[in-house]
Amino acid sequence: MELAVITFWQVVTLFLLIFTGALSVKTGILPKEAKSILANLLLYIVLPTMVVNSYLVEYSEEMSRSIGQAFLYSILAITVGLAVSVLVHRGGAGGVKPLCRFGGAFANAAYMGFPLIQALFGAEGLVYASAYVTVFNVFLFTVGVGLMSAENTPRSILKSILSTPVIFAVVIGLLIYYLRIPVPKVLATTIGYLGSMNTPVSMMMTGMLIAACNMGGMLKNRQLWKTIAFRLLVIPAVCIALFMALGLRGPVAQVVLLLEACPVAAITSVFAVRYQQADDFAGALVVVSTLLSVVTLPLCALLLTM
Repeated sequence: MELAVITFWQVVTLFLLIFTGALSVKTGILPKEAKSILANLLLYIVLPTMVVNSYLVEYSEEMSRSIGQAFLYSILAITVGLAVSVLVHRGGAGGVKPLCRFGGAFANAAYMGFPLIQALFGAEGLVYASAYVTVFNVFLFTVGVGLMSAENTPRSILKSILSTPVIFAVVIGLLIYYLRIPVPKVLATTIGYLGSMNTPVSMMMTGMLIAACNMGGMLKNRQLWKTIAFRLLVIPAVCIALFMALGLRGPVAQVVLLLEACPVAAITSVFAVRYQQADDFAGALVVVSTLLSVVTLPLCALLLTM
């Protein structure tokens, strides 16, 4: 019951933020064009600081070994999710195919998963979750960019890596943690404040997109429901089965699998704007999958911790 309550209130909070974004457009407080500004704010300032902030924790030899394990498990789970999503949406999705692939592959782990992780595993679980988010961001700004921009040549991927602040943030965060570099409190506080903007800004942006689209029409789109079904049900089931077959168990595996079971990533809306995809479809993916995760996420958590 506690898991269901935690998830429910997370979803309520998200929808209040989405409503705020929609209301800001409907009342004229923010112009529709502001979504591009918010997208740049997220990609170039908020996300990099969020990544660095996740590694501003006390160093531990034992924890470091577990973090390495979390990295390997995260690579496996996210690779499986990507493979399933790409295979399922290899044709027939028309103009929204890139969004279907992207939305199916990338989960909203940082916001939806972290409260459950904290409730189940405490502070130690959040460190493993930070490793997942690091791997997630590396995939997001390499393979994810390729999926959304149709630029998936080695040269374009390398260019994406070298021009993406989040990738540099990953390197900086790992250096701070493993070299035990002290960070002044005032700087750490500033980084924390900037990183905490991720959820409010991305959810408000989703609300702005929803305000400008025909949500009723979106709900009739079969590709929407197909993508959400694979994101919430099929991909977590495949990952759980694979981990069991490989004998990968314990808290680290549970944390990674729970994060992989989260709804469509909020950054799907941001990337849709950035790469000029169907941002109304992206907003619908985020909203509907988040709502349905009230049921699927607690069930997955219960299954993993039994």
